Amino acid sequence: MSGTTDKIKGMANEAAGNVKQGLGKLTGDERLRAEGLAQEAKGDAQQAVGDLKNKIKDAAGKNL
Repeated sequence: MSGTTDKIKGMANEAAGNVKQGLGKLTGDERLRAEGLAQEAKGDAQQAVGDLKNKIKDAAGKNL
């Protein structure tokens, strides 16, 4: 998976996590809120992996 793909998936997971958190808060569903927090954290991690992949790719390209 490319760094850009990881970043896009990470953004999607963050957005979905935020929606789940909001719905959980609105309805008082703590389980849904917790799922949202976890999904948002997963999205953050995916974006970090994507950034790292892009930096490695850029560094490798400059050394060629």
